[in-house]
Amino acid sequence: MKIVVIGGSGLIGTNVVARLRRAGHEVLAASPSTGVNTVTREGLVGALAGARVVVDVANAPSFEDAAVLAFFETSGRNLLAAEAAAGVSHHVALSVVGTGRLPDSGYLRAKSAQETLIAASGIPYTILRATQFFEFVDGIVRASAESGPLRLSPALLQPVASDDVAAVLADLAVGAPLNGSVEVAGPERIPLDVLARRYLAARGQPREVIADVRARYFGTELDDRSLTPGDRPRLGAVRFDEWLAAAGRRP
Repeated sequence: MKIVVIGGSGLIGTNVVARLRRAGHEVLAASPSTGVNTVTREGLVGALAGARVVVDVANAPSFEDAAVLAFFETSGRNLLAAEAAAGVSHHVALSVVGTGRLPDSGYLRAKSAQETLIAASGIPYTILRATQFFEFVDGIVRASAESGPLRLSPALLQPVASDDVAAVLADLAVGAPLNGSVEVAGPERIPLDVLARRYLAARGQPREVIADVRARYFGTELDDRSLTPGDRPRLGAVRFDEWLAAAGRRP
């Protein structure tokens, strides 16, 4: 079975591609670096020829509100139109837990627009909403960095290893379309400020972290339900401290 992974050269995409190839599938890793661009449509028709499944894990190059919305709307329309023409029978997309609940977040507004396009396309689909990746914690800390202590929300997160997300995506790609969404999260809930303290301590970076319920997370305030999954998410196996220890051993 031919499967095309859009964003196939990124963190999640390379992992999904490797898993599907090990399972014996014909997999095309599609990205601008391989000559496939969903925004300009360059290489898109050729890439999708003969494909039965498309897995879209591409991310926007800019998180600025207008730019990220333009990316997901343009990319989504072009990709779904090309899939319809090619006779693709299953569209799998990676989204974010919290999409639809946080309208003050420009990024989540853009993901909501992407999900709307997918649901209206007529192509059988599955949307996987993931919680924050462990690998994203550094970006959260950097986005909150300023002189003095870091001020972060104490709202609960349920972060997940990117490897666990890739495993679920690969499984969904070879299954029947759900025509709906499913969630994936890590095995433990951790307040955001505690997550940052644990990350900084493991990195040997002494910074004071202050819990502030008014602190904004990429433009929006959080509570314990904002970014945590519902009652029956798929759960990853890797705990945050295990990931920190493994990451510390990597070159």
